[in-house]
Amino acid sequence: MTRVGIPHGLFYYYYYPWWKTFFNYLGAEVVCSNPTTRLTVDQGIGAAVDEICFPLKVYFGHVLELKRYELDWIFIPRMVSVEHRSYICPKFMGLPDMIRASIPDLPPIIDITVDVSQSNRILKRDLLQLGKLFTSRESRIREAIKRAREEQNFCDTLASQGYTREEAIQLWEGKATHSFQAPILNLGVLGHGYSLYDAVINMNLINHLRNMGCRLWFPESLDADDVETSAATIPKRVFWTLGRKMVGSAIHLSQQPEIDGIIYLACFGCGPDSLIGEIIERQINDKPYMLLTVDEHSGETGMITRLEAFCDMLLRRKNTGNEDNISAHGQYAYCRQSTI
Repeated sequence: MTRVGIPHGLFYYYYYPWWKTFFNYLGAEVVCSNPTTRLTVDQGIGAAVDEICFPLKVYFGHVLELKRYELDWIFIPRMVSVEHRSYICPKFMGLPDMIRASIPDLPPIIDITVDVSQSNRILKRDLLQLGKLFTSRESRIREAIKRAREEQNFCDTLASQGYTREEAIQLWEGKATHSFQAPILNLGVLGHGYSLYDAVINMNLINHLRNMGCRLWFPESLDADDVETSAATIPKRVFWTLGRKMVGSAIHLSQQPEIDGIIYLACFGCGPDSLIGEIIERQINDKPYMLLTVDEHSGETGMITRLEAFCDMLLRRKNTGNEDNISAHGQYAYCRQSTI
């Protein structure tokens, strides 16, 4: 049986059910690397170039893990665009080439280009061509595409019920996952899925917040039309798919009375994150907001301290029912430069 390896990183969190169903239906066995560990991170940092962002370095570590298995192919799609008139970060376009240049002796890489910015006609043609690596029956390939879409929609539905995308994938595969408890606080938690839903990259952010009694609202928990409508309120359309969803989610969450605060997880070195975080901060005026920036040098203890302080502030604000709005910087001790 043909074996196809899929790294447990980047757009795995968004499209793994699609990819696995497609390859399985064509008779291939899918081998996924394990969830990220500190070893994954260290190996990825050693193999990757310094200039790329933290999640891409972690992805290199997952590819190195798959290299140890007996595989016929490694699936590393060239992600350009996943929706009309929108794009993915440019580094994703060159990812297959960076992997080839940095990691020798890999199995052949399936680097199908995913670009539907103008039309999905070429992608459909390329999927049919890809399927011929596993079967000569075109009808079988078309059925694989149909079933992959159905399974992806089912997993997306699970994610819309308050689960992270990682938890939704586990449920889709029949594994037990997190059970929700009565919340004390309601928090919107935003970020690129490959950072937000990776427990090592996010330094257990989600588990820490849940243990503090928070119910978490993710971008997938929100109605897609509401998110797009909110994103359209800013003067210029954000052409990054994930960035626009983060902006729309933040604006929509800020208008919901039950939401107590919003946290945005950004990765140091990510160009889109640096801009999106700033846009969100300027758009949110009536909800407490915290930007968390992480990289391979970040420490979990420091982040926990910030989360505890943020949640304590939200609880105090919620219990008192008012806010004095006094500046955290205090008041000037003088009125003019020459007087005290």
